[in-house]
Amino acid sequence: MPLKIAIVPVTPLQQNCSLLWDDETMVGAVCDPGGDIGRLNDAIHEAGFKLEKVLLTHGHLDHAGAAGELARTHGVPIEGPHKDDLFLIETLPEQASKYGMPTYDQFEPTRWLDHGDTVTVGGLTLDVIHCPGHTPGHIVFHHGPSRIALVGDVIFQGSVGRTDFPRGNHQQLIDSIRDRLFTLGGDTGFVPGHGPLSTFEYEQKTNPYVSDEVLGLA
Repeated sequence: MPLKIAIVPVTPLQQNCSLLWDDETMVGAVCDPGGDIGRLNDAIHEAGFKLEKVLLTHGHLDHAGAAGELARTHGVPIEGPHKDDLFLIETLPEQASKYGMPTYDQFEPTRWLDHGDTVTVGGLTLDVIHCPGHTPGHIVFHHGPSRIALVGDVIFQGSVGRTDFPRGNHQQLIDSIRDRLFTLGGDTGFVPGHGPLSTFEYEQKTNPYVSDEVLGLA
């Protein structure tokens, strides 16, 4: 498939920033640039694609902190997350101060995204899936032909996103995973916001928070 992905861990939290590009047009995007802009620029140069846009799954600092500066430097738009995460994006400087991390340019996304929207990267089309719970405006980017999803902090290998942050909701998170992600198909792989990659089939069988067995569905 023409979709190519490279993962660049950024910030002290080792957030999985994803570089994704269309191998046919060599046009791409950066998803969740939380920081370390120099490292990201080097990775973009090494991959050899033209940066077309910045994509955001949600508004937490380690995912969105450097989005404004990266977008301004390259003259590209920011797409995502859902507008329910505006309150987080507005407080990015306070988040940075709290965690002792760099403060980058303030921004408001060029385009807010809703469930059922699509975004393009070169000649590729990704579906937008609203998955609230970790944050109210969290979204997932899914490329059906490649059977891959960029899930941010909704689900991880063997875990799920925290819901003790402002406006988090544990039941919403579980419903998002079960009803909107597992239904994409077990053979769909995903890039989480932290840690190793996994598949929905593996998590549905083994995840101690959302597996069929844990929820009494096995």
